[in-house]
Amino acid sequence: MSPTLILVIVVVAVAAWAILAYNRFVTLRNRSAEAWSDVEVQMKRRYNLIPNLVETVKAYAKHESSTFEMVTKARGAAMGASTLAEHATAENMLSSTLKSLFAVSEAYPDLKANQNFLQLQDELRDAEDKIQASWRFYNSNVRDYNTALQHFPGNLIGGVFHFTTKEFFELTEADAAAREVPK
Repeated sequence: MSPTLILVIVVVAVAAWAILAYNRFVTLRNRSAEAWSDVEVQMKRRYNLIPNLVETVKAYAKHESSTFEMVTKARGAAMGASTLAEHATAENMLSSTLKSLFAVSEAYPDLKANQNFLQLQDELRDAEDKIQASWRFYNSNVRDYNTALQHFPGNLIGGVFHFTTKEFFELTEADAAAREVPK
């Protein structure tokens, strides 16, 4: 074999590896973006349930307007969050206000027996479960992407093409306590 042929083979092999590595990063980045989209879909589902829940409780607890305002304000903040940190804070606040809404319902036995209220409560519980599953899926995709970016020699390709690590969605202990599904 001539030295020129060996050089061509090495160059082709390195180029093929670089292309494969680049494509892997694109795939992993897109998977994590898709996972975040899944989280947003589930949160939107929950946001859409909240006005119905508030209206149902309002019919029974007319004098609890401050609670309704807090829930509405927290829902608006959660819907308007743009960064992962803002989402974490806003979701924590929304969960806390929903707990106060369910606490209000405890004082109204007729409300607790209302079929519409019970159905909305079950749907909200289901939405919370799906949001948690979506966050786990998002974090596992971010883990795979970040790991690929940090491993050698993939970090060389990642650096050359300006791939950056993604942020995990993390709850503090206080956030985790606020995340418990209302009983």
